[in-house]
Formats: sequence, C-alpha cells, structure tokens
Amino acid sequence: MVSKTREKFIEVARQLFARKGVENTTMNDIASASDKGRRTIYTYFKNKKDIYNAVVESESDKLLMNLRLIVAKPISAEEKLKEYIACRFETMREIVHRNGSLTAGFFRDLRKVDRARRQISKKEVALVREILEEGVEKGEFEVPDISATAIIVIHTIQGLDVTYIRDALSDKGIDQETLSESFSRMLLHGILVR
Repeated sequence: MVSKTREKFIEVARQLFARKGVENTTMNDIASASDKGRRTIYTYFKNKKDIYNAVVESESDKLLMNLRLIVAKPISAEEKLKEYIACRFETMREIVHRNGSLTAGFFRDLRKVDRARRQISKKEVALVREILEEGVEKGEFEVPDISATAIIVIHTIQGLDVTYIRDALSDKGIDQETLSESFSRMLLHGILVR
C-alpha cells in the first residue's frame, strides 16, 4: 500500500512536470491530482526537489530494466552490444519525448544532467563491462582494458544522446537508425582494414 501511494505520486508528478514544467508545478498540484491530501505527500517526500529526483530515478530505472534484459539474453556478446546501443538510444529518446517540459527544464540545467548521469553511468558501465567480459571470455572480443573500454563506450553513447534524440544529422542523410548502426559497427569493428 505504501509503495503504491509513493509510486502514484511519482507518476502523477512526472505527468505534471512534463505538461506544466517543474517550476510551475506545486506540491499541492501533485497531491490534488493524486486524490491525496497534502500531508500524505509529505509523508513520502520532503519537498518538490525530492519528488523530482524520484521521477528522474524512476525514468532511469526504466532504461536500466530494458538494458538488463538485453544483457541477460542468450545471444552473442556482439549482438548484445549492438542491441544495447540501439535500445539505449531509443529508450532515451522515448523518455525525453514522454516527459516534454520536464526534460526541457532538465537539459537546461547541466548540473542536473551531470548528477543524474553520474548515478546511472556507474550502472551502465557495469552492464557494458559484463558484455565485454563475456565477449572476451568467449573469444569474440579482444579488449585489453575492459573497465576503461566500458567507461569510454558509455560516455560516447551519452555524448550522442542529444544528436540521436533530436535526429540532428538527418539533414546530412544520417537518420537515427544509421547513427545507431554506424556507431555499433565502428565500436565493434573499427575503421581499419584487417
């Protein structure tokens, strides 16, 4: 019961933040839209910042859940990495589009972006490291420094997030699918002729 009420507050807050923006949403708005009293919301959250952080964490958890499903698949490490990259780009795009004003405000504050990325990056690095270790163990990959490679892969993907989400290269003939596939190919096979 307690968890369901908290989750309802988070989802209602996400919807209100997406529609009205964080700055224009009050704790009263969230309580009212949740059909709960103001005192009840303060049982779960100290303030709007606290519920905002819970919304960001909830959205991050959805991304991580999708990525963990890929890591657990009984497919080659190469296929896992390709699917991971495609899923990562697409899920981030869906999160941004679903959250409208919330993400617009989020991306304006680079400190918020950096703080959220730091938390999720550690988890993503661990997932990519798991794929790389599996690939090395099975003889699919040759990776001298798995930890460093996992960190670089995640930070490179994050660097392409906005480009992918905005489909910013389409005017140059590179659509979202091509960007994802090209990045996967370059990561897995490099550009040198062997």
